[in-house]
Amino acid sequence: MAVHFVSRSRSEEENPSKRRRIDPRSRAAVSPRRKVVFYVRRDSSALSSTTNSYYDEKEKLDYKYAARSVSKAAKKHHKDDKRGHLIFAVGENLTPRYKIICKMGEGTFGQVLECWDRDSHEAVAIKVIRSEKKYREAAKYEIDILFKIGNDRAGARSCVQMKRWFEYEDHICIVFEKLGPSLYDFLKTNSDRPFTFKLVREFARQILESVAYMHNLKYIHTDLKPENVLLTSSECRKFVVPVLEGSSKRLKELRVPRCSRVKLIDFGSATSYKQRSASSIVSTRHYRAPEVILGLGWSYPCDIWSIGCMLAELSTGVLLFDTHEDLEHLAMMERILGRIPSHLIKNVTGKAEEYFRHRRRLNWPEGASSSRSVRAVQRVLQLDELLEKYADDYENSFLDLLRQLLKYDPNDRPTAEEALGHPFFRGH
Repeated sequence: MAVHFVSRSRSEEENPSKRRRIDPRSRAAVSPRRKVVFYVRRDSSALSSTTNSYYDEKEKLDYKYAARSVSKAAKKHHKDDKRGHLIFAVGENLTPRYKIICKMGEGTFGQVLECWDRDSHEAVAIKVIRSEKKYREAAKYEIDILFKIGNDRAGARSCVQMKRWFEYEDHICIVFEKLGPSLYDFLKTNSDRPFTFKLVREFARQILESVAYMHNLKYIHTDLKPENVLLTSSECRKFVVPVLEGSSKRLKELRVPRCSRVKLIDFGSATSYKQRSASSIVSTRHYRAPEVILGLGWSYPCDIWSIGCMLAELSTGVLLFDTHEDLEHLAMMERILGRIPSHLIKNVTGKAEEYFRHRRRLNWPEGASSSRSVRAVQRVLQLDELLEKYADDYENSFLDLLRQLLKYDPNDRPTAEEALGHPFFRGH
């Protein structure tokens, strides 16, 4: 193995004028707080032949910290906040290989940083996990899934690719290819103007392909939503259109993505079919399938329901189920899709039994938490009305696809592969 040291000589310390100029993107441009940094490049021939365990997978890293000697200032600076997030500054180094460019986002798991990779000379996105044990364990599980997803490059083309991972200051760091904004962020910065149907069709195809690939690997994503689908490029075309606001019109700049390629991200909630707990609550509220709410158990079809909710939102700019309560959520479903089938109601368990009267019909509006909740449900449009009001020249085949994806009974929903054969995708 080759060991590389990065340090400053005494003459450079004592004579600032003699310091050589360093390209900020070079490996030598390390933080002055760190007196000595070295890392080891592992010989691939020394790797274990066993690839299933978490620690064997870790050995596949190109670079791994072997040791480091840091100054007191560096130790003091690199502490975590109260929630276990890494405290950092833009321009610092996250190991000698990666220079921090900016913070891209933050979530329950930790932070995502855009960094410059001095080895590959490209920008990457690094997911820096919180240092708490439960988040570290969850990250190990996600890494295992990412390795399995990445084994088939052709099959995983619509899933984000993990480049490598490493540990830094008690934080697990996962290096990903850098992508563009999420479909959610693009909608929000575009005044919630829906995507064109040409784009929605391309997005739908790729999302279904990525989910079909995961399902073939016996994994259920469980957290499909526009936030977890990213454009591969930030480039877009801009144009100005008149927008009606109240009784007046004004010109507004709108954007259209130049590239329709998207990738699925965030496999931290993905669950193996065999290891799933069918009684647990999964999915973000607005994209949660009825069987999850009703305590009927869940499997692959819960992803299909989430895709239906996503596509409705992408084509209208409107959240299909804008709610935070189970009973109100079910009432909105009935308003949009019709009555919940009686055979599902008869099998509800646990708290969900309270949502129905004598196991025959939804306890609505009698069981509503407030009159405001009742009015919110009354304002909801049926699926075809929603498309007619907000979508531009939608096709009947798209409405039919949504109705198939949003079947109440999970056994009646198509698989991801079956959905790809729907007429909506034919001839395009």
